[in-house]
Amino acid sequence: MKPDSGALRHFGRIKNGTTPASGEAGYWDGDVLWATPEDLGKLTTDRISHTKRQITEKAVAECNLSVLPAGSVIISTRAPIGHMAINEIPMAFNQGCRGIIPGDQVDGPFLYYLLKSRAPALNAMANGTTFVELSRDELAAIPVEFPPLDTQRRIARFLDEKTARIDGLIEKKRALLDRLAEKRQALITRAVTKGLTPNTPMKPSGIYWLGEIPAHWDILPLKHVVRYQEGPGIMAVDFRDEGVPLLRIASVGSRYATLDGVNYLDPEMVFGKWSHFLTEIGNLLISASATSGIVSEITEETSGCIPYTGIIRINPIDGMATSDFVRHWLVSNVFLSQIDQLKAGSTIQHFGPYHLGLMVITKPPLCEQRAIGLELDQTLGNLEQNEARVSLSIQLLSEYRSAVVTAALTGQLLELG
Repeated sequence: MKPDSGALRHFGRIKNGTTPASGEAGYWDGDVLWATPEDLGKLTTDRISHTKRQITEKAVAECNLSVLPAGSVIISTRAPIGHMAINEIPMAFNQGCRGIIPGDQVDGPFLYYLLKSRAPALNAMANGTTFVELSRDELAAIPVEFPPLDTQRRIARFLDEKTARIDGLIEKKRALLDRLAEKRQALITRAVTKGLTPNTPMKPSGIYWLGEIPAHWDILPLKHVVRYQEGPGIMAVDFRDEGVPLLRIASVGSRYATLDGVNYLDPEMVFGKWSHFLTEIGNLLISASATSGIVSEITEETSGCIPYTGIIRINPIDGMATSDFVRHWLVSNVFLSQIDQLKAGSTIQHFGPYHLGLMVITKPPLCEQRAIGLELDQTLGNLEQNEARVSLSIQLLSEYRSAVVTAALTGQLLELG
Protein backbone atom coordinates (compact mmCIF):
# COMPACT_ATOMS: atom_id res chain seq x y z
CA MET A 1 0.00 0.00 0.00
CA LYS A 2 1.30 3.42 -0.92
CA PRO A 3 2.32 5.54 2.10
CA ASP A 4 0.24 8.58 3.02
CA SER A 5 2.23 11.78 2.61
CA GLY A 6 1.80 15.46 3.21
CA ALA A 7 2.55 18.14 5.76
CA LEU A 8 2.97 17.04 9.38
CA ARG A 9 -0.07 19.12 10.39
CA HIS A 10 -2.31 16.60 8.61
CA PHE A 11 -1.06 13.71 10.74
CA GLY A 12 -1.14 15.15 14.23
CA ARG A 13 -1.98 18.12 16.43
CA ILE A 14 0.92 20.43 17.20
CA LYS A 15 0.86 22.22 20.55
CA ASN A 16 2.85 25.15 21.92
CA GLY A 17 4.33 25.19 25.42
CA THR A 18 4.13 27.79 28.19
CA THR A 19 5.90 28.76 31.40
CA PRO A 20 3.63 29.69 34.32
CA ALA A 21 4.51 32.85 36.25
CA SER A 22 7.57 32.03 38.35
CA GLY A 23 6.43 34.28 41.19
CA GLU A 24 3.12 32.49 41.65
CA ALA A 25 3.77 29.80 44.27
CA GLY A 26 0.43 28.15 43.55
CA TYR A 27 1.63 27.21 40.07
CA TRP A 28 4.66 25.17 41.10
CA ASP A 29 5.63 21.93 42.82
CA GLY A 30 2.45 20.14 41.89
CA ASP A 31 1.81 16.75 40.31
CA VAL A 32 1.92 17.68 36.59
CA LEU A 33 5.24 17.01 34.86
CA TRP A 34 6.60 19.99 32.92
CA ALA A 35 9.29 19.29 30.32
CA THR A 36 11.96 21.70 29.10
CA PRO A 37 14.75 21.48 26.49
CA GLU A 38 17.11 20.84 29.41
CA ASP A 39 15.10 17.76 30.41
CA LEU A 40 15.10 16.47 26.84
CA GLY A 41 18.82 17.12 26.38
CA LYS A 42 19.75 15.03 29.42
CA LEU A 43 17.87 11.92 28.30
CA THR A 44 19.75 8.76 27.39
CA THR A 45 16.66 7.01 25.98
CA ASP A 46 13.80 7.96 23.69
CA ARG A 47 11.28 8.05 26.57
CA ILE A 48 10.64 10.71 29.20
CA SER A 49 8.84 10.00 32.47
CA HIS A 50 10.45 12.52 34.85
CA THR A 51 11.10 16.26 34.69
CA LYS A 52 13.20 18.59 36.79
CA ARG A 53 10.19 20.68 37.77
CA GLN A 54 6.47 20.06 38.13
CA ILE A 55 3.48 22.37 37.97
CA THR A 56 -0.01 22.33 39.49
CA GLU A 57 -3.44 21.73 38.01
CA LYS A 58 -4.09 25.38 38.84
CA ALA A 59 -1.26 26.41 36.51
CA VAL A 60 -2.63 24.20 33.76
CA ALA A 61 -6.09 25.73 34.07
CA GLU A 62 -5.14 29.39 34.54
CA CYS A 63 -2.17 29.54 32.15
CA ASN A 64 -3.82 27.56 29.37
CA LEU A 65 -1.06 24.95 29.28
CA SER A 66 -1.26 22.02 26.89
CA VAL A 67 -0.97 18.63 28.58
CA LEU A 68 0.03 15.94 26.10
CA PRO A 69 -1.45 12.47 26.43
CA ALA A 70 1.02 9.62 26.89
CA GLY A 71 2.56 8.50 23.61
CA SER A 72 2.98 11.99 22.18
CA VAL A 73 6.29 13.43 20.96
CA ILE A 74 7.91 16.42 22.66
CA ILE A 75 10.63 18.21 20.69
CA SER A 76 12.91 21.12 21.61
CA THR A 77 12.40 23.89 19.07
CA ARG A 78 14.79 26.48 20.49
CA ALA A 79 18.54 26.02 20.39
CA PRO A 80 19.55 23.33 20.79
CA ILE A 81 16.88 22.18 18.36
CA GLY A 82 16.05 18.52 17.84
CA HIS A 83 16.17 16.97 21.31
CA MET A 84 13.00 14.91 21.55
CA ALA A 85 11.27 12.10 23.39
CA ILE A 86 8.03 10.18 23.74
CA ASN A 87 6.24 11.01 26.98
CA GLU A 88 5.28 7.91 28.93
CA ILE A 89 2.76 9.79 31.09
CA PRO A 90 0.68 12.96 30.52
CA MET A 91 2.98 15.96 30.49
CA ALA A 92 3.07 19.73 29.96
CA PHE A 93 6.08 21.60 28.58
CA ASN A 94 7.56 25.07 28.25
CA GLN A 95 7.82 27.44 25.29
CA GLY A 96 11.19 26.00 24.28
CA CYS A 97 9.39 22.87 23.11
CA ARG A 98 6.46 21.85 20.99
CA GLY A 99 4.30 18.80 21.42
CA ILE A 100 2.89 16.59 18.69
CA ILE A 101 -0.15 14.45 19.43
CA PRO A 102 -0.20 11.69 16.77
CA GLY A 103 -3.35 11.24 14.72
CA ASP A 104 -5.35 8.00 14.72
CA GLN A 105 -3.28 6.53 11.88
CA VAL A 106 0.12 7.55 13.24
CA ASP A 107 2.22 5.51 15.68
CA GLY A 108 4.02 7.71 18.24
CA PRO A 109 7.31 5.77 18.28
CA PHE A 110 7.39 5.73 14.47
CA LEU A 111 6.80 9.50 14.44
CA TYR A 112 9.66 9.89 16.95
CA TYR A 113 12.10 7.98 14.72
CA LEU A 114 10.91 9.89 11.66
CA LEU A 115 11.44 13.30 13.28
CA LYS A 116 14.71 12.25 14.92
CA SER A 117 16.07 11.32 11.50
CA ARG A 118 15.15 14.83 10.33
CA ALA A 119 16.93 16.64 13.18
CA PRO A 120 19.65 18.18 10.93
CA ALA A 121 16.97 19.46 8.55
CA LEU A 122 14.94 20.88 11.45
CA ASN A 123 17.99 22.80 12.63
CA ALA A 124 18.54 24.16 9.12
CA MET A 125 14.94 25.40 8.96
CA ALA A 126 15.15 27.33 12.23
CA ASN A 127 15.62 31.07 12.20
CA GLY A 128 15.36 34.10 14.42
CA THR A 129 17.18 37.22 15.51
CA THR A 130 16.93 37.22 19.31
CA PHE A 131 17.17 33.43 19.45
CA VAL A 132 17.05 30.63 16.90
CA GLU A 133 13.68 28.88 16.90
CA LEU A 134 11.69 26.40 14.84
CA SER A 135 8.21 27.91 14.73
CA ARG A 136 4.97 25.99 15.05
CA ASP A 137 4.10 26.73 11.43
CA GLU A 138 7.52 25.57 10.21
CA LEU A 139 7.23 22.33 12.17
CA ALA A 140 3.68 21.80 10.93
CA ALA A 141 4.77 22.23 7.31
CA ILE A 142 7.45 19.51 7.36
CA PRO A 143 6.70 16.96 4.62
CA VAL A 144 6.27 13.43 6.02
CA GLU A 145 5.34 9.99 4.75
CA PHE A 146 3.59 7.27 6.73
CA PRO A 147 3.08 3.63 5.74
CA PRO A 148 0.04 1.78 7.10
CA LEU A 149 -0.29 1.82 10.89
CA ASP A 150 0.64 -1.85 11.36
CA THR A 151 3.80 -1.31 9.29
CA GLN A 152 4.69 1.76 11.35
CA ARG A 153 4.41 -0.29 14.54
CA ARG A 154 6.49 -3.12 13.09
CA ILE A 155 9.21 -0.68 12.01
CA ALA A 156 9.19 1.08 15.39
CA ARG A 157 9.48 -2.24 17.27
CA PHE A 158 12.35 -3.29 15.04
CA LEU A 159 14.14 0.03 15.59
CA ASP A 160 13.54 -0.11 19.34
CA GLU A 161 15.32 -3.46 19.50
CA LYS A 162 18.03 -2.70 16.93
CA THR A 163 18.95 0.74 18.25
CA ALA A 164 18.92 -0.55 21.84
CA ARG A 165 21.58 -3.12 20.90
CA ILE A 166 23.66 -0.52 19.07
CA ASP A 167 23.25 2.00 21.89
CA GLY A 168 24.36 -0.66 24.36
CA LEU A 169 27.56 -1.20 22.37
CA ILE A 170 28.17 2.55 22.15
CA GLU A 171 27.65 2.91 25.90
CA LYS A 172 30.23 0.20 26.58
CA LYS A 173 32.69 1.95 24.27
CA ARG A 174 32.10 5.27 26.04
CA ALA A 175 32.62 3.60 29.41
CA LEU A 176 35.91 2.28 28.07
CA LEU A 177 36.91 5.81 27.05
CA ASP A 178 36.10 6.98 30.58
CA ARG A 179 38.33 4.27 32.03
CA LEU A 180 41.14 5.18 29.65
CA ALA A 181 40.79 8.85 30.69
CA GLU A 182 40.97 7.82 34.35
CA LYS A 183 44.05 5.74 33.63
CA ARG A 184 45.64 8.69 31.81
CA GLN A 185 45.03 10.99 34.76
CA ALA A 186 46.33 8.43 37.26
CA LEU A 187 49.52 7.89 35.25
CA ILE A 188 50.20 11.61 34.94
CA THR A 189 49.44 12.46 38.55
CA ARG A 190 51.51 9.60 39.94
CA ALA A 191 54.49 10.46 37.73
CA VAL A 192 54.57 14.15 38.69
CA THR A 193 54.05 13.49 42.42
CA LYS A 194 55.77 10.14 43.09
CA GLY A 195 58.23 9.76 40.21
CA LEU A 196 58.91 6.72 38.06
CA THR A 197 61.03 4.56 40.36
CA PRO A 198 59.23 2.11 42.68
CA ASN A 199 60.29 1.91 46.33
CA THR A 200 61.85 5.39 46.25
CA PRO A 201 62.33 6.74 49.80
CA MET A 202 59.47 9.13 50.54
CA LYS A 203 58.84 12.06 52.86
CA PRO A 204 55.68 13.89 53.98
CA SER A 205 54.89 16.82 51.74
CA GLY A 206 53.11 18.68 54.53
CA ILE A 207 50.17 19.20 52.18
CA TYR A 208 47.14 17.01 52.93
CA TRP A 209 45.93 16.69 49.33
CA LEU A 210 49.40 15.83 48.03
CA GLY A 211 50.59 13.24 50.51
CA GLU A 212 54.12 11.88 50.36
CA ILE A 213 56.67 12.83 47.71
CA PRO A 214 60.12 11.41 46.95
CA ALA A 215 62.58 12.40 49.67
CA HIS A 216 64.94 14.13 47.23
CA TRP A 217 62.19 16.28 45.62
CA ASP A 218 61.25 19.83 46.60
CA ILE A 219 57.94 21.66 46.75
CA LEU A 220 58.16 25.26 45.61
CA PRO A 221 55.77 28.13 44.87
CA LEU A 222 54.82 27.85 41.22
CA LYS A 223 55.97 31.43 40.62
CA HIS A 224 59.51 30.37 41.49
CA VAL A 225 59.52 27.66 38.81
CA VAL A 226 57.64 29.19 35.86
CA ARG A 227 56.78 32.62 34.52
CA TYR A 228 53.17 33.19 33.55
CA GLN A 229 51.18 35.93 31.90
CA GLU A 230 47.56 36.28 30.80
CA GLY A 231 46.97 37.73 27.36
CA PRO A 232 45.74 41.32 27.05
CA GLY A 233 42.15 42.42 26.65
CA ILE A 234 41.93 43.82 23.14
CA MET A 235 38.85 45.50 21.69
CA ALA A 236 37.32 44.30 18.44
CA VAL A 237 37.87 47.77 17.00
CA ASP A 238 41.60 46.93 16.94
CA PHE A 239 41.11 43.80 14.79
CA ARG A 240 42.46 43.89 11.25
CA ASP A 241 42.08 41.72 8.14
CA GLU A 242 45.73 40.69 8.35
CA GLY A 243 48.76 41.21 10.53
CA VAL A 244 49.90 39.62 13.80
CA PRO A 245 47.64 36.68 14.77
CA LEU A 246 45.62 37.03 17.97
CA LEU A 247 45.23 33.52 19.38
CA ARG A 248 41.73 32.65 20.64
CA ILE A 249 40.37 29.77 22.73
CA ALA A 250 39.96 27.70 19.53
CA SER A 251 43.73 27.93 19.11
CA VAL A 252 44.44 25.98 22.31
CA GLY A 253 42.37 22.86 21.77
CA SER A 254 45.14 20.38 21.03
CA ARG A 255 48.72 19.37 21.87
CA TYR A 256 50.15 22.20 19.77
CA ALA A 257 48.66 25.68 19.43
CA THR A 258 47.06 26.42 16.06
CA LEU A 259 45.87 29.44 14.12
CA ASP A 260 42.26 28.25 14.27
CA GLY A 261 39.79 31.07 14.90
CA VAL A 262 42.43 33.81 15.11
CA ASN A 263 41.88 37.51 14.60
CA TYR A 264 44.64 39.82 13.38
CA LEU A 265 46.26 42.93 14.83
CA ASP A 266 48.15 45.84 13.32
CA PRO A 267 51.91 45.03 13.62
CA GLU A 268 52.81 48.61 14.54
CA MET A 269 50.23 48.59 17.33
CA VAL A 270 51.48 45.20 18.55
CA PHE A 271 55.10 46.27 18.77
CA GLY A 272 54.09 49.58 20.31
CA LYS A 273 51.71 48.23 22.99
CA TRP A 274 51.79 44.43 23.28
CA SER A 275 55.26 43.24 22.25
CA HIS A 276 55.85 41.73 25.73
CA PHE A 277 52.95 39.33 25.09
CA LEU A 278 54.45 37.82 21.90
CA THR A 279 54.72 34.04 22.03
CA GLU A 280 57.97 32.14 21.63
CA ILE A 281 58.65 28.53 20.60
CA GLY A 282 58.25 26.25 23.60
CA ASN A 283 55.82 28.48 25.51
CA LEU A 284 52.82 26.64 26.97
CA LEU A 285 49.26 27.98 26.70
CA ILE A 286 46.28 27.07 28.87
CA SER A 287 42.73 28.34 29.04
CA ALA A 288 41.97 30.36 32.16
CA SER A 289 38.80 28.30 32.59
CA ALA A 290 40.94 25.17 33.15
CA THR A 291 38.04 23.05 31.93
CA SER A 292 39.63 21.68 28.76
CA GLY A 293 42.44 19.74 30.43
CA ILE A 294 44.62 20.68 27.46
CA VAL A 295 47.99 22.40 27.37
CA SER A 296 49.04 23.67 23.95
CA GLU A 297 52.67 24.24 23.04
CA ILE A 298 53.86 27.07 20.83
CA THR A 299 55.61 25.93 17.65
CA GLU A 300 57.17 27.83 14.78
CA GLU A 301 53.70 28.29 13.24
CA THR A 302 52.32 30.12 16.29
CA SER A 303 55.49 31.85 17.45
CA GLY A 304 55.20 35.64 17.34
CA CYS A 305 51.46 35.67 18.09
CA ILE A 306 49.50 37.41 20.85
CA PRO A 307 47.38 35.25 23.20
CA TYR A 308 44.00 36.84 23.88
CA THR A 309 42.70 37.50 27.37
CA GLY A 310 41.53 34.23 28.94
CA ILE A 311 44.65 32.44 27.67
CA ILE A 312 47.64 32.17 30.00
CA ARG A 313 51.16 31.84 28.63
CA ILE A 314 53.50 29.76 30.80
CA ASN A 315 57.26 29.57 30.37
CA PRO A 316 59.46 27.34 32.58
CA ILE A 317 62.40 29.18 34.17
CA ASP A 318 65.75 27.85 32.94
CA GLY A 319 67.36 25.56 35.48
CA MET A 320 64.13 25.11 37.43
CA ALA A 321 61.83 23.05 35.23
CA THR A 322 61.58 21.41 31.85
CA SER A 323 58.76 22.26 29.47
CA ASP A 324 57.59 18.63 29.23
CA PHE A 325 57.39 18.17 33.00
CA VAL A 326 55.41 21.41 33.42
CA ARG A 327 53.15 20.48 30.51
CA HIS A 328 52.16 17.22 32.20
CA TRP A 329 51.91 18.83 35.63
CA LEU A 330 49.41 21.38 34.28
CA VAL A 331 46.91 18.62 33.42
CA SER A 332 47.47 16.56 36.57
CA ASN A 333 45.11 16.32 39.52
CA VAL A 334 47.75 18.18 41.54
CA PHE A 335 47.14 21.30 39.48
CA LEU A 336 43.38 20.82 39.03
CA SER A 337 42.79 20.22 42.75
CA GLN A 338 44.52 23.48 43.60
CA ILE A 339 42.24 25.31 41.19
CA ASP A 340 39.20 23.69 42.84
CA GLN A 341 40.40 24.79 46.26
CA LEU A 342 40.92 28.35 45.08
CA LYS A 343 37.43 28.37 43.59
CA ALA A 344 35.80 26.91 46.73
CA GLY A 345 33.28 29.34 48.18
CA SER A 346 33.86 31.69 45.26
CA THR A 347 31.84 32.58 42.19
CA ILE A 348 34.91 32.76 39.92
CA GLN A 349 34.62 30.65 36.80
CA HIS A 350 38.21 31.06 35.72
CA PHE A 351 41.60 31.70 37.25
CA GLY A 352 44.44 34.03 36.39
CA PRO A 353 47.98 35.01 37.36
CA TYR A 354 46.85 35.90 40.89
CA HIS A 355 45.64 32.34 41.51
CA LEU A 356 48.72 30.79 39.94
CA GLY A 357 50.77 32.84 42.39
CA LEU A 358 49.12 30.95 45.26
CA MET A 359 49.94 27.49 43.89
CA VAL A 360 52.80 25.11 44.58
CA ILE A 361 54.53 22.62 42.30
CA THR A 362 56.60 19.50 42.88
CA LYS A 363 60.18 19.90 41.71
CA PRO A 364 62.26 16.82 40.94
CA PRO A 365 65.86 17.24 39.73
CA LEU A 366 66.00 18.33 36.09
CA CYS A 367 67.32 14.97 34.87
CA GLU A 368 64.36 13.26 36.51
CA GLN A 369 61.94 15.81 35.05
CA ARG A 370 63.27 14.96 31.58
CA ALA A 371 62.84 11.24 32.23
CA ILE A 372 59.27 11.76 33.48
CA GLY A 373 58.43 13.82 30.42
CA LEU A 374 59.80 11.20 28.01
CA GLU A 375 58.14 8.29 29.81
CA LEU A 376 54.74 10.00 29.94
CA ASP A 377 54.94 11.05 26.29
CA GLN A 378 55.56 7.44 25.25
CA THR A 379 53.00 5.86 27.57
CA LEU A 380 50.31 8.43 26.84
CA GLY A 381 51.02 8.13 23.12
CA ASN A 382 50.10 4.44 23.28
CA LEU A 383 47.03 5.31 25.34
CA GLU A 384 45.96 7.92 22.78
CA GLN A 385 46.13 5.30 20.03
CA ASN A 386 43.74 3.11 22.03
CA GLU A 387 41.45 6.09 22.64
CA ALA A 388 41.47 6.91 18.92
CA ARG A 389 40.49 3.34 18.03
CA VAL A 390 37.62 3.36 20.53
CA SER A 391 36.45 6.79 19.35
CA LEU A 392 36.48 5.60 15.73
CA SER A 393 34.45 2.56 16.75
CA ILE A 394 31.86 4.83 18.41
CA GLN A 395 31.70 6.98 15.29
CA LEU A 396 31.17 3.97 13.04
CA LEU A 397 28.49 2.54 15.32
CA SER A 398 26.70 5.91 15.35
CA GLU A 399 26.83 6.08 11.55
CA TYR A 400 25.55 2.51 11.33
CA ARG A 401 22.69 3.39 13.70
CA SER A 402 21.67 6.34 11.52
CA ALA A 403 21.84 4.20 8.39
CA VAL A 404 19.65 1.50 9.96
CA VAL A 405 17.04 4.06 11.02
CA THR A 406 16.98 5.68 7.59
CA ALA A 407 16.75 2.34 5.81
CA ALA A 408 13.91 1.16 8.05
CA LEU A 409 11.93 4.38 7.64
CA THR A 410 12.27 4.34 3.85
CA GLY A 411 11.40 0.66 3.38
CA GLN A 412 14.89 -0.45 2.34
CA LEU A 413 15.34 -3.27 4.85
CA LEU A 414 14.49 -6.69 3.43
CA GLU A 415 13.97 -8.11 6.93
CA LEU A 416 11.01 -5.72 7.28
CA GLY A 417 9.59 -6.57 3.89
